[in-house]
Amino acid sequence: MRCPKCQHEQHNSYECAACGIIFEKYRQAQERNKAREAAAQAVGRRRLGRFLPPLLLVLVVAGATYALTRYFLADELAGKASSPLTSPVGSSAAANAAPAQAAPVAPAASPVARQVAGPPLPAAESAPLSGANAIDRARRATVSIVTPWGAGSGFFINRHYLVTNRHVVDIDPVKVEELRRVVEEGRQLVDTTKKKITQLQQDYSRVAVGPDKDIIAININHLTGVLKKILEQHVENQRRLQLLTGSYQPSDFKIVFTDGSEHVANFILLSDNHDLALMSLFSGEWDYLEKAPANLPLRQGDRVYTVGSPVGLRDTVTSGVFSGSRRLGEGSPTFLQTDAAINPGNSGGPLIDERGYVHGVNTLVLRGGSRAQAVSTPIEGIGFAIPIETVFEEFSATLY
Repeated sequence: MRCPKCQHEQHNSYECAACGIIFEKYRQAQERNKAREAAAQAVGRRRLGRFLPPLLLVLVVAGATYALTRYFLADELAGKASSPLTSPVGSSAAANAAPAQAAPVAPAASPVARQVAGPPLPAAESAPLSGANAIDRARRATVSIVTPWGAGSGFFINRHYLVTNRHVVDIDPVKVEELRRVVEEGRQLVDTTKKKITQLQQDYSRVAVGPDKDIIAININHLTGVLKKILEQHVENQRRLQLLTGSYQPSDFKIVFTDGSEHVANFILLSDNHDLALMSLFSGEWDYLEKAPANLPLRQGDRVYTVGSPVGLRDTVTSGVFSGSRRLGEGSPTFLQTDAAINPGNSGGPLIDERGYVHGVNTLVLRGGSRAQAVSTPIEGIGFAIPIETVFEEFSATLY
């Protein structure tokens, strides 16, 4: 059957193996929601029926008052226009002078007023966001990206485009080859273990009853258990290899929002120079994060936050400080260093300041203080983010 929530196909009719919902409870919840909506609509109709007659009466009275007022004022103005005290010449002059009097002249601003008003303040200084407001805005703009082989994070940088890491949505050929090697080694190990078990079974049938036969039986049972575990891991590795070597379209990647709603990307652009990817979503206008103004750069010691979905825990926020800008080797691009926790699944999420401005795209951590590894590797350490300016430079043809 197909799950009514995530559309997962399966044989189990009690619980979804993909999203974990209980089908009967989900159906009951949907029926309760429909009942609440019907009750709310009924209440709205009753309220509208209660207030509609008085409203119509007010509108009729107002219309009648307006019509009578215009009628009497028209008569009064007509009487003044035909008064014998006004000469034709005077009337003409008054008519000519009327337009000049009707156009009011705006008073010139005094030097004192101009000095008090001063130049307009930048948006960041006139209406800053901070604290919970900034975090909440970042959470709404951050999404989880679910791929056939894993998951990561991303965030919107305008109404229709979101950015993430390339390694979240693109298959690394090096990892594919490594997995091929593991699968081949697993196949050889399975064959070797099966041969050992077959040899022990032959020995068991030839040996007479006694301690030696008992020892062979124990070895057969032990190797049978080992073979079962090896086969389970081998099957899983084969499944992963099949996923990584498949052909995928943007519609194969799910974009999951904080409210649990799921969408698919219209198209994906991959950067050849950085660990960046740009995804488009035109099914709505989404909340997005603004990059920091030029007059508000990060300084060492500034408080920063990361938002993402580490190990599948959506909408997780971690905090730390900005440690500085770093290069990870000769010819390396510049990264933003932070001690905010960056865990598996955070890859592609935003690095924001206390005002909610985005400064970078989380992408790397250090293993043992030596070389950089992708966040998808389960390690903790010093975190790095790609500066947000790099995103707009790399995808300028699409974003501008």
